[in-house]
Amino acid sequence: MFFGGRTLFGLDIGSSCIKAVQLKEKRGGYELDLFEIVQLPPELIVDGSIIDSIRLVEALKQLVKKAHIRTKNVAIGLAGHASVIIKRISLPEMAEEELQESIKFEAEQYVPFDIEDVNVDFQILGPKEEPGQMDVMLVAVKKDIINEYVSVVKEAGLTPAVVDVDAFALSNMHEINYEIESGKNIALVNVGAHTINLNVVKNGVSVFTRDSALGTSGVAESLQKEFHLPYESAEKLQRGEGAEGVGAAEAFEVMSRAYEDIVAEVARSIEYFHGATLHEETSKVILSGGGALLKDFPKALAKKTGLVVGLAEPFRNISIPRRFDRTYTEESAPLAAVAVGLALRRPDDR
Repeated sequence: MFFGGRTLFGLDIGSSCIKAVQLKEKRGGYELDLFEIVQLPPELIVDGSIIDSIRLVEALKQLVKKAHIRTKNVAIGLAGHASVIIKRISLPEMAEEELQESIKFEAEQYVPFDIEDVNVDFQILGPKEEPGQMDVMLVAVKKDIINEYVSVVKEAGLTPAVVDVDAFALSNMHEINYEIESGKNIALVNVGAHTINLNVVKNGVSVFTRDSALGTSGVAESLQKEFHLPYESAEKLQRGEGAEGVGAAEAFEVMSRAYEDIVAEVARSIEYFHGATLHEETSKVILSGGGALLKDFPKALAKKTGLVVGLAEPFRNISIPRRFDRTYTEESAPLAAVAVGLALRRPDDR
């Protein structure tokens, strides 16, 4: 069923590739309408900031042309430990309208920037055990980062209808594809080229989020340095392809050493969550992003954290028409986790 102007697609602009997903609502669920990935040259986006907007606009236009995208409305996601602040805070119980008026004042205590330099939003999660108190998820994003991404999307001829946060897009993806495991903490971990997004959900609600400035780019850099390769050849080795006479076994030895910093950072973030919540345990990890596709990376993460690590299945409950290459779609699925979560948004969402 179509929604005219309400239709949008999810656009996940990462630092190594752009992912686009569009879904159709059907009776009882969703059907995949569009799934496309376009690789980006290195250094267009660094630490969440757009360095080369001209080439990024060109890449977006290439994506639109390649995927024959006709929908103009998009939902985009933002991430980055230096520009996106997400905190679960406790406030006196009040109506949403009342909090809307006072949220900037409340946010000033938690945001390490001038409050006029950020856009602030919130979600009331519900009452706390203490009488008269409630839990609120507070989100603040630097305006200059929002403006950077909105500008390139507009220059590519698209309309940014929704600006979301990558960590919350992961929880949207999880909600439609996985059954709620009552009382269990599930760590949704998205490992991109330069950023790790962690979102711990419990009973379908986000209880802890954290972005870290690490990612798979460090693996490519290690391969480049060890074998004196150009970036493109290092990328091939990461994907398990041969490159310039370097064998898979010797490449993997270098890659496994490069994994150590990434898995250690994820483990630290999970341990921090345990400490911040009086040692609540995490049940398992659902892994997405480019890290999920690296040889034996999920195994390394499982060993370091001591948790079961499964690959994200963002299309698990989404029907896939025959026109899609099912093998490609299934193999690339972990890359689509954030884009699927964004595609579930609507232009009139709060």
